Amino acid sequence: MLPALGGNYGGPLRTRLDALHELVGLSRTRVEGEALAEAGRVLDEAAARQRLSARHTVIAIAGATGSGKSTLFNALAGVPVSETGLRRPTTSAPIALSWSEGAAGLLDRLAVPSRLRRRPLAGGAADADLQGLVLVDLPDHDSAVTAHRDQVDRVLGLVDAVIWVVDPEKYADAALHERYLRPLAGHAEVTFVVLNQIDRLGTEAADLVLDDLRRLLDEDGVALGEHGEPGATVIAVSALSGEGIPELRELVGRFVQDRTAPERRLAADIDAAATRLRPSYLADGRAGLDERARGDFTDRLALAVGAQAAGEAAERVWRRGAIRACGTPWLRLYRWYERLRAHGFTDPRLDSPTAEDELTARQRVEQAVRIVGDEASRGLPAPWAQAVREAAARGAEGLPEALDELTAGLGDPAARPPRPAWWPAAVLAQAVMTLLQIFGALWLVGQIVGVVEPGILPPVLVMLGGIVGGPLVEWACEGAVKGPARRYGQEAERRLREAAAACGRARVLDPVAAELMRYREVREQYATVVGIRPSARVVGGLRSGVPSRLGATRAGVRGR
Repeated sequence: MLPALGGNYGGPLRTRLDALHELVGLSRTRVEGEALAEAGRVLDEAAARQRLSARHTVIAIAGATGSGKSTLFNALAGVPVSETGLRRPTTSAPIALSWSEGAAGLLDRLAVPSRLRRRPLAGGAADADLQGLVLVDLPDHDSAVTAHRDQVDRVLGLVDAVIWVVDPEKYADAALHERYLRPLAGHAEVTFVVLNQIDRLGTEAADLVLDDLRRLLDEDGVALGEHGEPGATVIAVSALSGEGIPELRELVGRFVQDRTAPERRLAADIDAAATRLRPSYLADGRAGLDERARGDFTDRLALAVGAQAAGEAAERVWRRGAIRACGTPWLRLYRWYERLRAHGFTDPRLDSPTAEDELTARQRVEQAVRIVGDEASRGLPAPWAQAVREAAARGAEGLPEALDELTAGLGDPAARPPRPAWWPAAVLAQAVMTLLQIFGALWLVGQIVGVVEPGILPPVLVMLGGIVGGPLVEWACEGAVKGPARRYGQEAERRLREAAAACGRARVLDPVAAELMRYREVREQYATVVGIRPSARVVGGLRSGVPSRLGATRAGVRGR
């Protein structure tokens, strides 16, 4: 959390700052450092500004060479403070003018030397509205001296508001619009654009230049404070003759006494940082894993571990065991003989998997993880999509071995299938049928050798009953085991499938879900960062009896 913002920054702005702080903290290992650098700078500047005087508003006067900004600075001060002249550049270091005490910390932050800090002469009631104003005259932004331009860039990032001074010759200068006004279009509420030197133009020409200036600002994306809407103040003045200066002083005075410039500047900085971070937090569509994707992942893992094949094998073995147990001894003898004839016969269940089978299973697991990672990251911003895929890839490491251990731990469901309760009765019945056949055969043999009284029908019937009854018992058992064998195979498949799903969920789906949850958290924080800005009156809007910006602008031109 940031330190308390001095009691001046609160409500929605406090919430947005906290959300930005959380956003940066949650994103450090996900989003590139360069993308977070601007957000970090905003937080640092917010913390630095809130520790300083909340009673002061720092406004910089910036402009190109020869625009007359130093003359305007002196006109607002009411006394020559900043050097003016034909030598260029005239201003080589920031000069500060403070209308009240207590601004030393703010000027230290701007690195304005003590020798360049001034106080205006007592101006009576006219200066009452400027109490709390700290006015800073900057070097030319288009100076040939690189150090001067660097100072302009540094101070513009620290002040609460800016007065851009343009002249009829350079108001459309590409360097001004492309380097400053267009990138700072979101700071319109803390921006004044002053067309200076209108004494060099006629009334009609001044109107045309002013309208063209508004057109250029509109193309730059700078909202204009007209028709009661918040935006930049545009006004025409002549610092040399004093035309429009009273109106500008009154506009600046209202702006200063409102005491919301630091909040508006900070809100605009947050907006700018949020705009730069937008590609890192807003997805194209709904991100996440639905039930279909999770089910498909489970199906692929089940296929990799051979859950269906294991279930089918368990069902076959269960049925084969029942038939063997309940079958006639002659049929079992015949099947034994057939197995002996089949040279090299081995039970497929006892065969160890080949290297090719193991490779195929590993490839299926890796493919399942890759597909679920791609589906989970689809539509996510690039940093979070990469984080989701990496989480899935980390889970895939060792997953095939874990599935193998899991399968071995569950054991082979076909190795020792359970026997139903009715098997002993079926075996006993089959034994009875076999004994009837043997008894009938012995009875016939006894008649043939004369040991037993002759009578062929009874022994034949007994032996025939055993011969027919044995297959009937086997057929009945075979029909009876179909349902239990199927259920046993399905249960074996289900247990292996659920075990594979649990392993895949713990190693892959849960880490992926954690990354998606983190993304949802940062997206909520980002939504808070770009939320509703603190309510503020229209910048430069005047109360009853005072002309609006547009009116002041027109009045300043036509007053000639």
